[in-house]
Amino acid sequence: MAEAVERLVNLAMFLAAANSPVSVERIRAEVAGYPNDQDEVAFIRMFERDKDDLRAMGISIESTPEGTYHVDAQRTFAAELDLSPEEEVVLRATAAVFVSDPTFPFARDLRYALAKVSGPASRELPATGRFANEESEGQGTGVGVFAAAITARKQVTFDYTNAAGVSHFRRIEPYGLFVHSGRWYAVGRDMALGEIRVYALARIEHLKSNAVRPKAPDFDRPADFDVATYIGLPFQYGTGEPFEAQVRFSPAAAWRAKTLTGGLGELREDAEGLVWHVSARDCTRLARWTLTNGPGISVIAPSEAVTAVETGIQRVAVLHG
Repeated sequence: MAEAVERLVNLAMFLAAANSPVSVERIRAEVAGYPNDQDEVAFIRMFERDKDDLRAMGISIESTPEGTYHVDAQRTFAAELDLSPEEEVVLRATAAVFVSDPTFPFARDLRYALAKVSGPASRELPATGRFANEESEGQGTGVGVFAAAITARKQVTFDYTNAAGVSHFRRIEPYGLFVHSGRWYAVGRDMALGEIRVYALARIEHLKSNAVRPKAPDFDRPADFDVATYIGLPFQYGTGEPFEAQVRFSPAAAWRAKTLTGGLGELREDAEGLVWHVSARDCTRLARWTLTNGPGISVIAPSEAVTAVETGIQRVAVLHG
């Protein structure tokens, strides 16, 4: 991977520095990273792949009728940066956290960006942060597959295990991604259900992007799609039927209600405090959310969620004697 990144950086810098379009022969001879003993067919294949990767990163590589290549600076929008030593240290220290974090899906793109700013990184720093609270590496890999499929507008297939432990094969048109409370979620139109659904990547297995006609899109994303519309709380995701939950904030905890509810649902005041009426799909996650954010917060409906809270408390009491 490091060799491929270095070759891409070398190619980008060579084309950007050229005063005039350059031939394939010059690129092969002068750009470090292309093997000297490589046959012409293998070189052309590698060069074409490198061009596609650079274009995907926003570097506009143009060709001429004569078969030469150059970078269109105006279309690339590569504004020159003049960072002070202190600014570069801050940039690299911040980026190092994400580059080496297995949960971060765009580490490869970030490496390219760092290399374009100040040359290839000479060393890697260990990550100091972890965002996912489960299956960190699996989520990072899955987000990478989804991100590529969203960009290329290709359908994806996977096996999805719901909260009840039942697994189903799904085929969707992926529209967007978001991360919430350490978990990544994919949003897309489920082909079998005919509606847009949200899927937790930690529950996905055997994820595959449609490899047929890779450069031809499988769908068009709706013009009015906004992924923010689908960002909710953990208990609002799942394949179960939605239901209305009621959560009480005691007078002492009422000041926290606005922040914890995030503007979702409706807060109604009564004699005992505030009652939050909100849509939910998962009683277990609702109970976990309530216990995590207590004290002063309690579920009052539905009864299944109340039971889940009581069961959880009993298990904690047993574990702690």
